[in-house]
Amino acid sequence: MKHNKVGSVMTMDVVRAEYRTPFKEVARLLSDRRISGLPVVDDDDKVIGVISETDLVTRQSEALDAHEPRPRFRLAGLTSSARRQAAKSRAFTAGQVMTAPPVTVHAEETIAEAARTMVQRHVERLPVLDEEERLVGIVTRRDLLQVFLRPDTEIRGEVIEEVLTRTLRLPPRTIDVFVAEGVVTLTGRLERKSETEIAVSMTRQIDGVVTVIDQLTCRFDDSRLPAGERPPYGIADDRLRRPS
Repeated sequence: MKHNKVGSVMTMDVVRAEYRTPFKEVARLLSDRRISGLPVVDDDDKVIGVISETDLVTRQSEALDAHEPRPRFRLAGLTSSARRQAAKSRAFTAGQVMTAPPVTVHAEETIAEAARTMVQRHVERLPVLDEEERLVGIVTRRDLLQVFLRPDTEIRGEVIEEVLTRTLRLPPRTIDVFVAEGVVTLTGRLERKSETEIAVSMTRQIDGVVTVIDQLTCRFDDSRLPAGERPPYGIADDRLRRPS
């Protein structure tokens, strides 16, 4: 299966900061470039952390009054998380306010893998790394949504080429493939139940597919056969291939 890679939708002109970048300069970058976050890199372009608007707002909201004496006993009773937040409230560089370690993705990973990472790690953007772990781009949730803008004709062509022809080794017109607004409807009759399951499962994995409506039937239910007795995908028994 061919999936769009993260590198195909990422932004390569990445606004970044270094550990020593002043806090106010980070805020200025976010405001001027109209972005909600950026990566922090070291001298070798390796990502060491990320900063979001939330980090900056948290820093401001928790900043201590410069004229207010700081009780020594307060920090001693704090949890490690609370101590980190307290440290951020006094931060004046990107490295001190950033969130680390960063959640990243590689350019060769699929869009589906990047989306899964975003959801699982509750992040809005991912710095994109090359094979040497250096920053080469950044991808946001909005970038990943571009996959759903694929034309229906393009999705239909991939279903026919990748699923029917290449994987199941079936003639392109074996079943009807109808696509509307990313919703794929598969209609027709295949030889084996396992083929219908493969067709539906692989179609769901194609970039841009919103959902699959399964209207497939089969001549032979091979789902109860032992795994060793099932023929390889796309190689059906001649008897089953003959019209009924």
